[in-house]
Amino acid sequence: MMPYSSSGSTQTECYNGPVTQDRYSRQRLFAPIGPSGQDRISRSHIAVVGCGALGTVGAEMLARAGVGRLSLIDRDFVEESNLQRQSLFKESDAEEQIPKAVAAQRELKLVNKKVTVKATVADLTFENIRELLGLPDLILDATDNFETRFLINDFAVEQQRTWVYGGCVSSHGTAFVFRPGQTPCLQCLFSEPPQRGVVETCDTAGVIAPIVHLVSAFQVAQCLRLLSGSEPCAEILQADIWSGQWRLSPAPAPVPSCRCCQQREFRFLSGEGHDKLTKLCGRNSVQVRPATIQTVDFATLRRRLAETGRVTENQYLMRIDVEGYEISLFPDGRSIVRGTDSPERARAVYAKYIGN
Repeated sequence: MMPYSSSGSTQTECYNGPVTQDRYSRQRLFAPIGPSGQDRISRSHIAVVGCGALGTVGAEMLARAGVGRLSLIDRDFVEESNLQRQSLFKESDAEEQIPKAVAAQRELKLVNKKVTVKATVADLTFENIRELLGLPDLILDATDNFETRFLINDFAVEQQRTWVYGGCVSSHGTAFVFRPGQTPCLQCLFSEPPQRGVVETCDTAGVIAPIVHLVSAFQVAQCLRLLSGSEPCAEILQADIWSGQWRLSPAPAPVPSCRCCQQREFRFLSGEGHDKLTKLCGRNSVQVRPATIQTVDFATLRRRLAETGRVTENQYLMRIDVEGYEISLFPDGRSIVRGTDSPERARAVYAKYIGN
């Protein structure tokens, strides 16, 4: 094997002790981590926002690396189209419509029983972000929309938490480590979320698994660098796995007029412009969130809809098939309406069968 060297690499220590056979022995032998770095990794807490493609691949690598605690947050359930790239899920998860966070937690416990994994089936919003994230050592972005990323950015700046951005669509991928006070924040790069319909999504351009693994590998490597005491890559990764093009670009300086990191106006964290209707990436579906969170009485609803459409349920959600739509209803009233990409139509279907 040809040796690899980089002037930008940082070796924290050199480990010349005996080779052991415990599960992390090869990671401890890697000089930039070493025994002390592995100890820090084992005491760390990472919040993974999103359990889709990037979230499942990244969470598995982090669990295998021995991260002490993982908090998984995801609003969705497993479908057959996920299986092509979302590596922790099985066909049975899709058949049973298991929530992604729950299915991921099950698999990660089989991967490494010593890692504490908490699964939360919820949509991350300005109302619950502090409760769901707590104060993790790092936040791993595995989301599929900019509304949530801008919310994470506000929270990270306010709480001085590092977060590792990642995104991929088609064969393209991007990743970057946002460090409040040291790098630009997301709003320095984009003052507002991109206009809907302008940015490609996996719904329009598709996505292939290799770019997911590439971006996730970069994200997890930066997490391990930070947790073990090394500096992360300070550049923005952009890659096209299909054409073989790779680029690391210098990050710009923080924008002096940035409303978030400089003026500390946390618009997304305060709920300004919060959208109750969200089109889901790669799906002919819209998520509908009720104005107020309240527990749904599944038994009463089942009786009311018995003559209207086909109703099935498991311990996590109720599914209603009616008028060519599939309504997946969660206990807190949140719903995913499949069969339309129109927020207005999804709201109308929700109101008609579930209520306002």
